[in-house]
Amino acid sequence: MSKPMTKTQIVAALAEEMGSDKKSASGALDAMCNLITREVSGGGAVTLPGVGKISCRERPERMVRNPATGEQFKKEADKVVKMTIAKALKDSVNA
Repeated sequence: MSKPMTKTQIVAALAEEMGSDKKSASGALDAMCNLITREVSGGGAVTLPGVGKISCRERPERMVRNPATGEQFKKEADKVVKMTIAKALKDSVNA
């Protein structure tokens, strides 16, 4: 398994794909990340065509167990970010 791409590698690949310079590619990536963060933290969802859907889901209050001690305690309700992968991406990986 290979290492995940770093931001620098993503910016370089994006600049090449766009036929642009790295500065504008970096700005586009930062803008996209800010947009996703703002939308999902506000309770919305973002669909990236061909990649998947990023959304925020609320988890109810529940009982959890500390694996080190076995002690059970109540965990407060919280929110979690969830990503559902698009079928097109799953199919391209398994092809």
